[in-house]
Amino acid sequence: MRDLTYPPVILTAKTLFRALGQTFQMSGTEHVPRTGGVMLAVNHISYVDFVYGGLAANPSGRLVRFMAKKEIFDHPVGGPVMRSFHHIEVDRGAGVASAAKAVEYLRAGEAVGIFPEATISRSFQLKEFKTGAVRIAAEAGVPVVPVILWGTHRMMTKDHDRDFGRGKTIAVSCAPPLHPTGADPVGETATLHRVMTALLDETIRTYPAAEQPPGSWWLPAAYGGSAPTPEEAVRLDAEEKRARAARRAEQRAAKRK
Repeated sequence: MRDLTYPPVILTAKTLFRALGQTFQMSGTEHVPRTGGVMLAVNHISYVDFVYGGLAANPSGRLVRFMAKKEIFDHPVGGPVMRSFHHIEVDRGAGVASAAKAVEYLRAGEAVGIFPEATISRSFQLKEFKTGAVRIAAEAGVPVVPVILWGTHRMMTKDHDRDFGRGKTIAVSCAPPLHPTGADPVGETATLHRVMTALLDETIRTYPAAEQPPGSWWLPAAYGGSAPTPEEAVRLDAEEKRARAARRAEQRAAKRK
């Protein structure tokens, strides 16, 4: 693939990281192979995870093609940028096409990024996973590298103001690759979830304590923070979904008038 915009944007992003005084806590990035197709399964805690998730493959010299929802591609600015990076548009009403495109990329030797939770976790713990990551990797015959991000949610996430203040630590952790066969997608997805849960726990526990004191909104309740519990997060997600559906209904009604 020809990448005219992706490399210079990465350089620009790294300049911004330095300007923001960000420190990177990287571990396990050697598990991302330097060549050949590979699926990166990344947890989803913020709106900037696309930017930082690709750093997992940066030491290996790889560019990651992320699977992202159609709404981003529909944006007049974001859409052309996403297409120039060769990211993969995901239309939830026609998921077969996006999965086929991901398989095509992987078989061609590309690194593809996917968020198995599909949406941002308000609890900052792992939500239930979709089976797409292991199904696509199995069909393409490539490994899945589990990736955990931590600290990105402190900048831009749901229900909180943006904060691009200086001095934040961003953690990027990778686990050894898994090799799904597709024989049991539900079981293999459960294994992926289990591995990523352990990796998230390790990443939270090794994150600088001074940056996540007890009671911090960005720290999960299970770790002494004030983030919603997973159960509370489910309720908030449901309320958001209902509100979004109501807005769409209002918009449709307004168009009919």
